[in-house]
Amino acid sequence: MKQASILALLGAICWLAQPAAAQDSPYSGLTSSLENLYRVSKAKTFSISPENLTGEKGKGAMAAQGSASRASSELGQGWKVNPYIVIAPGQTLTLGEITGSGAIQHIWMTPTGNWRFSILRMYWDDETAPSVETPVGDFFAMGWGKYAPLTSLAICVNPGSAFNSYWPMPFRKKAKITLENLDEKPMTIYYQIDYTQAPVPADAAYFHAQFRRVNPLPYKQVYTLLDGVKGTGHYVGTYMAWGVNNNGWWGEGEIKFFMDGDKAFPTIAGTGTEDYFCGSYNFENQETHQYQPFTTPYTGLAQVIKPDGLYQSQQRFGLYRWHIADPVRFEKDLRVTIQALGWKENGRYLPLKDDIASVAYWYQTEPHAEFPKLPAKDDLAVR
Repeated sequence: MKQASILALLGAICWLAQPAAAQDSPYSGLTSSLENLYRVSKAKTFSISPENLTGEKGKGAMAAQGSASRASSELGQGWKVNPYIVIAPGQTLTLGEITGSGAIQHIWMTPTGNWRFSILRMYWDDETAPSVETPVGDFFAMGWGKYAPLTSLAICVNPGSAFNSYWPMPFRKKAKITLENLDEKPMTIYYQIDYTQAPVPADAAYFHAQFRRVNPLPYKQVYTLLDGVKGTGHYVGTYMAWGVNNNGWWGEGEIKFFMDGDKAFPTIAGTGTEDYFCGSYNFENQETHQYQPFTTPYTGLAQVIKPDGLYQSQQRFGLYRWHIADPVRFEKDLRVTIQALGWKENGRYLPLKDDIASVAYWYQTEPHAEFPKLPAKDDLAVR
């Protein structure tokens, strides 16, 4: 047998042996996909909702009195007695608190009211400062307070206002999720937090998400999505609610990732805003000559809000980019910026003074650096 044939045969044997070896390792059950869905594990599945506020085994739908007592009065216990919770103005509700080791795998909720005035926070292990702090609408890529369908791997928004997160969120000791109502009106929240309890591997980092908003962006200044990050981890997503305060095209600006000691110049520099969000040439439909909304597993222009000829006078856009297949890894530090650029009549760039809000999503080892203070209520408002 020729040497090349022998090498090919050995390579095939090694390749065939790999799956069998992989199956010898116990499957944790912390994450699931079509690739491992057939595998069993010792992970335990739980779910927190208004019908089981603690997620405990065998404790669901036990309420005798609740938010739907009147509707269920003829049926009694076990018949959808407490399916939702009303959060009073100024109140912070603990949606869920979990003790032990595991991962949140899915969150579904349908918050009413002003989504910019509902602040979602998440705390891992013994944290006193949240690792996630963002208005609930922006976290679920709905920063303008209006529904738009969105179908992606990490976030799905379904009719009529169903927010879903599939970001895996591991924790080792404890997880806590809260929702604060800054509005002057009560809000209603239906929700479900699906999680599993299982050992977390040593190399698992913690999920983080941070909101920022500048309106208007000062002339010739770049917009900062994230800075001050210290530690080891990887950047996994960007959502932007971009309000244009000028006529013309707004997306010539470059995104830049400064990591691990980068100063004046970044390691990663994009070529334009629509390029970063994996579109091209103004997101323009070449037949209709209109913006073309789209949603895909990793990226999308999910929302295009057009002027209505009266009080809704500005164009507004909702964009997302999930770095699931291409996480941006850092070992020491990370800063992320994007420019706001349009065009002057003479073919030169025009720095824009737009209304820009964002959520940056990343995983990192703890402890994390202190977040900037959340904007005041008036500075959060969508006008």
